[in-house]
Amino acid sequence: MATEYRIAIAGASSLVAKELKECLTESPLAGASFVLLDEKDAQGQLEQVGDEVTVVQAIGENSFEEIDFTFFAGSEELTRRYWRNALSAGSTVLDLTGALEGEPGVLVRAPWVGDGAGLPEQLPDLLTRAVVPADSAALALALLMDRLQEIAEIRFAAATVLQPASEYDKDGLDELHQQTVSLLSFQNMPRAVFDTQVAYNTLASFGESATANLARAESRIRRHYAALAGSRLPELRLQLIHAPVFHGHTFSICIELDHAMPLAQIEDALGGDHLDLVLEETDSPSNLAAAGQNDVLVWLKPEPPVERLSGETSRFWLWAASDNLRLKAQNAVECALDMRRLRPQGKVQ
Repeated sequence: MATEYRIAIAGASSLVAKELKECLTESPLAGASFVLLDEKDAQGQLEQVGDEVTVVQAIGENSFEEIDFTFFAGSEELTRRYWRNALSAGSTVLDLTGALEGEPGVLVRAPWVGDGAGLPEQLPDLLTRAVVPADSAALALALLMDRLQEIAEIRFAAATVLQPASEYDKDGLDELHQQTVSLLSFQNMPRAVFDTQVAYNTLASFGESATANLARAESRIRRHYAALAGSRLPELRLQLIHAPVFHGHTFSICIELDHAMPLAQIEDALGGDHLDLVLEETDSPSNLAAAGQNDVLVWLKPEPPVERLSGETSRFWLWAASDNLRLKAQNAVECALDMRRLRPQGKVQ
């Protein structure tokens, strides 16, 4: 008989927690019993997990007794405040907030990339204290590089990542929405999150008083990509731009291989698990098309000139899109399944 786990989601009212609930109920962990935890102001809210409606409970130091897996999906401050309580109670800790990155015994993980994310020291063991599922933009980029690296050495890779407001949870969405409404009605705009106009505007930085931090987000993508790349994947030049959209990452990526390859072979490499190659220009990947999708949508555009007779090229562009919250939640579930082999059988010891 399969082990029935108890799973806690801390920060259960966040945007990524909503996706996490859906991904868990579509996974081998669907038979678990779920405990939803959050700050006191969210206590009593009703949230649906699968077919069950569950009440959100106020989080506390003793909330993790007999919990097998704890997903921290709220604020970084909430994670820092309670993760040691979860760890002490014997729970496997998965930190979607990134607050624990850099703590001793904490790994950045993405089991879809390579064989256990490359290096032996990146594989979890009994000394692993917690796992940070890799940033969803870093995961999408690493997946693409991983597939291309299988067919040829990558000489050069550079990516511009367009980031949505949902990376800053409900506050970011609300401010983008309110700014849009305010502009259309000629009213003053709220600026608490971004400290600048993000509606109808594309930005490389936010205002000085912004609670959102684009430079910090870019740095996180760089670190997480490097953690997934190890020594296998190429160095990636990266620029992060904030786009005036609610959901979904989009990517403009320039690739140069060390020798020319047939276009058909490159296209074959960009298909398969977790990648969905788009062949028609009229169906170009977009943040709207990627919404709710489990895969990264990708379109290949050769850099002219392509050899007309051979149909080969060594330089090309990729235009890709992914659901940032869905990909993050999926990766978190995969990390939990990866850690499941380290848990004792039966009840928590």
